[in-house]
Amino acid sequence: MDITSDIHSQHISRQFNHELEELKTHLMAMGGLVEKQVQDAVRALLDGDSSLAERVVENDRAVNDMQIKIDDECTRVLARRQPAASDLRLVLAVIRAASDLERIGDEASKIARNALELVENHDGTRGFVEVRIISEHVRKMVRDALTSFARFDTELALKVVQEDEQVDNEYQSAMRSLMTFMMEDARAISPVLGIMWILRALERIGDHANNLAEYVVYLVKGLDIRHQDPDDLGDEVLGDG
Repeated sequence: MDITSDIHSQHISRQFNHELEELKTHLMAMGGLVEKQVQDAVRALLDGDSSLAERVVENDRAVNDMQIKIDDECTRVLARRQPAASDLRLVLAVIRAASDLERIGDEASKIARNALELVENHDGTRGFVEVRIISEHVRKMVRDALTSFARFDTELALKVVQEDEQVDNEYQSAMRSLMTFMMEDARAISPVLGIMWILRALERIGDHANNLAEYVVYLVKGLDIRHQDPDDLGDEVLGDG
């Protein structure tokens, strides 16, 4: 969807249109890399692939570089164009979204580092089922949040926000199960703690995906829905106003 249609009116300067479109394109590219980082980090753990885990850690620098580039582009747009209304919201949303994507990249790197330790120590597979379930859930949240940003789709964004509570519940359930397992077998404490750190990273990825979705609502509707009950947002977010 072209950002100059529907929400954004045509600008006098075609170059400005191009700059705004470039911001969005670069954010989507960063999102694609971050999503792959999460996927590869989890796969490295589940497949016992230490070389893949190492690549995820190394690629974190590329994620950081993309955030810096996007921030620089946004700063130039703000300085040269002094955008107003929906255009300003777009630039601010891109800045915020890039920050959350960088944090997701950090969490993927944490997962990969913990996976490296677990693989090298030949620890068991306790907690792998929980990791697989929650990772698939949060990866879908990230993908849907990015799609909602690309399409200015507030309905999809709202679904992402509502999914975050389910991820939190899955995380709490997994942590209780693993705590019980550690109490029953002291030998499992070290590897299970590693899995717990991975689950914590995944839960935080879900939080960042939730933030991305909230920025879409801010961008399209001009509404700040942080700290509001997702179940109460339907009419306000999806309405015509």
